[in-house]
Amino acid sequence: MSFDKKKFISGYATSSGTTNFRNLAINKGVHNSHFKLVEDMYLSSLGMGTYLGNLSSHDDMNLESSIYHSVKEGSINVIDTALNYRSMLSEKSIGRAIRKLIDDEVAHRDELFVCTKNGYFTNDGDFASVDLNEYLRLMYLDKNIINPDDISSSYNIMNPTYISNCIDRSLCNMGLDTIDLVYIHNSFESWFNEVDRPTYLEMLYSVFEVYERYRRSRKIRYYGMATWDCFTAQENSANYLSLNEVIKIANDVGGDDNGFKFIQLPYNSFMTEPYTLLNHKIDEHSQNVSILEAAKHHDIHVFTSIPLFQGKLLSLKIDGEPLVNLPFESTRLLQFVRSTPGIVAPLVGQKSMEHTDQNIVISKYPPLTHEEFKHVLGLFESLRKQYN
Repeated sequence: MSFDKKKFISGYATSSGTTNFRNLAINKGVHNSHFKLVEDMYLSSLGMGTYLGNLSSHDDMNLESSIYHSVKEGSINVIDTALNYRSMLSEKSIGRAIRKLIDDEVAHRDELFVCTKNGYFTNDGDFASVDLNEYLRLMYLDKNIINPDDISSSYNIMNPTYISNCIDRSLCNMGLDTIDLVYIHNSFESWFNEVDRPTYLEMLYSVFEVYERYRRSRKIRYYGMATWDCFTAQENSANYLSLNEVIKIANDVGGDDNGFKFIQLPYNSFMTEPYTLLNHKIDEHSQNVSILEAAKHHDIHVFTSIPLFQGKLLSLKIDGEPLVNLPFESTRLLQFVRSTPGIVAPLVGQKSMEHTDQNIVISKYPPLTHEEFKHVLGLFESLRKQYN
């Protein structure tokens, strides 16, 4: 893939850059405990999600405005996306927003932690009239980049050449020299019913080889797995994946200094399995612990998705202490997630300025104490029983 390097933004999130962002944010009224130290970087305990929206210029502008405003206010320096989100348009919107933030001297590249995902096939939203299957044939099958056997029933592809192509395309879409974090996207969920486990693990090994090669060329800094339920399934179920298995592959591919440092999974007040379900072992002799505890032991950092369950949880009326003092339902739900031990940040999708302003209010408040968190967990457990 050819592109003009002069148009690309150099750099990546650094310790000094994110420290500067944090200090400026605190001066703007953001609470100092809103930031968490991760891999020697200060990352906001609320991240920007970019999944939702139509393939329209209106949604492009709303997303770009939300990113710009959230960063300018000092509330968010973590931006999460995926190649397939809005058929690449979310990545392109992020690129434009970052460019404007830099041009306006609102932020620097080294202050922002940018994450994307690859694996799912997508067409290009700028050519939305081209049918998905036609785009697949023209861009990949006819060029022998992949073959039909490389495509799962959910259009997930782990072919190493395709993964390389995805990273190059994400770099181009966002106009970045380096992406801070790249995830393989729902890969086990897409393949566990279609190949046997050893075959899947071989496929994952090949993907990690690609990621390590891109790390060596400084095109990505870290990599991880964005998942749905493989890490929170029952241990003896077919859709369960052990974190230890993944860590072993990363060690085999990249050695002790490998770049596998992050996972992403769904978590909210009604989906608490990452914290409550004890389904992972630290080693073969240990008692089971939660995925959050296992990740912490191995220095794997956890971002979470769907903190508002795509708005479905906003109808809850939370009237218990200490959440009742927060101004909006969304901030109460976000406060629970960001206060959960072992979680770096929930990733919340927001486009309208009204929702953006409501969500980023959370940055003005400290997370819950451990005692407060346990109390709130009990409140949500009682609510969940009522709805069940």
